[in-house]
Amino acid sequence: MRRTGRARRVAVLGSAGTLIAGTLIAGALSAPAASAHSAGQGQDREARGTAIAADRAEKAGIDWKNCDADWGLPQGIQCGWVTVPLDYAKPYGKQIKLAVDRVASTGTKEERQGALVYNPGGPGGSGLRFPARVTNKAPLWVKTSKAYDFVGFDPRGVGHSAPISCIDPQEFVKAPKADPVPDSEADKRAQRKLAAEYADGCAERSGEMLPHMTTPNTARDLDVIRAGLGEKKLNFLGVSYGTYLGAVYGTLFPSHVRRMVVDSVVNPSREKIWYEANLDQDVAFQMRWDDWTAWVAKNDATFHLGATQAQVQQQWLKLRAAAKKSPLGGVVGPAELIGFFQSAPYYDSQWVPIAQTWSKYVAGDTQALIDAASPDMSDIAGNASSENGNAVYTAVECTDAKWPSSWQKWDRDNTRLHKDYPFMTWANAWMNLPCATWPVKQQTPVNVKTGKGLPAVLIVQATRDAATPYPGAVELHQRFKGSRLITEKDAGSHGVTNLVNPCINERVDAYLLSGTVDSSDVTCGPHATPKP
Repeated sequence: MRRTGRARRVAVLGSAGTLIAGTLIAGALSAPAASAHSAGQGQDREARGTAIAADRAEKAGIDWKNCDADWGLPQGIQCGWVTVPLDYAKPYGKQIKLAVDRVASTGTKEERQGALVYNPGGPGGSGLRFPARVTNKAPLWVKTSKAYDFVGFDPRGVGHSAPISCIDPQEFVKAPKADPVPDSEADKRAQRKLAAEYADGCAERSGEMLPHMTTPNTARDLDVIRAGLGEKKLNFLGVSYGTYLGAVYGTLFPSHVRRMVVDSVVNPSREKIWYEANLDQDVAFQMRWDDWTAWVAKNDATFHLGATQAQVQQQWLKLRAAAKKSPLGGVVGPAELIGFFQSAPYYDSQWVPIAQTWSKYVAGDTQALIDAASPDMSDIAGNASSENGNAVYTAVECTDAKWPSSWQKWDRDNTRLHKDYPFMTWANAWMNLPCATWPVKQQTPVNVKTGKGLPAVLIVQATRDAATPYPGAVELHQRFKGSRLITEKDAGSHGVTNLVNPCINERVDAYLLSGTVDSSDVTCGPHATPKP
């Protein structure tokens, strides 16, 4: 379910490895959060712990300074830290620091409405580049930036916020990896061994953090950040996994929400988090892959990859078979190809560049594809960031919920799905298989629902989204009473609010600037289809 904002995301487990599948985020507080925690003494303790931590953060504030140069953020962005408990049931125990950054609102004092906090997804994505939408003068965000400070943060375990790790980063990116699609039971055994070793590696390298790497804890962190910012209530924009973070926050702290936009929605049903949600992805990725290959065929005069969708698909199978027989450039096998090509079903913005790169390869210019799909072993910092993102993805999804421990169930479900939805199914299975042998206690997901004081939440979703299938938005809409759903029909790019579609853009602005929503749900036409 991972969404990090990168054009391509390749993650591996050990030397044979596999890849990410897409994915898969105030005044002193009394304890209103406790009323939102209906189940159990442990949750009551965590609610009290959150109130204590938020009170401390409100009193301390955030000491904003120029960001360290090696953080790679544009001029004009300020950085700071918010301290939170590792374990909210023990608020006076071990503390960790979360990295936050901001750009101040560009409007007048009268126009300012507070801070807008962002999470890009993952789990494992950093939100620190969000304020760059202001410094870069991104047209879609000019109006909103007059009213809000744009605030990003690294969630717990991510980037600069007590980062976790599960494997040596250089081993993590080493290529080529084994073909994710198994040819034999021996192939499956090898992948199962790697997944178990990866889970063990998470415990060995990040054991203290691991039991506390959950979405509810990140939601509690978000409330402490709100307090540190000096905000009575939270304004939040979440994309992909960030929508689930928002859903959990809205459930635990309904009266602390002022405005919330969730874009490309994770299905918040307890039955879907997280095993079933990943199976649903496999179906949706195949749908969107077929959309893209049909578009490539429609533009055969430009790309010369086949005049029908079936012909383009045959070219893909031919490329995949060639890379399996002999890795392209010695480093690009089927796993690396999927890691590169999966950006097309993720994002429309990648339709043209990926088709162009593929077209060059078929025409005899092979280097562009090799360069694009292979890891850069010299990029030490980038590889460490990729490994960290994968570690957080795994830790949060595996700890958030109970996963099947029976290999027979995994094998049966993925074998069945692969027959009709082969593009991502086995790659996604291996990506998530460490959860089957996860070394710390797996939690019960929060029962996402409307609580007292929750305002209207704005939900935005494309019908053909691959990473977060459309039914997830409908599910959250039903659970958050009074919410409004904006549907982008016949579109499938992941992350809608940052694309040009006036039907959507104007409503997001109206909601964030004045709190207004339509009297009923809205269906918008698709944004412009990419042109070669």
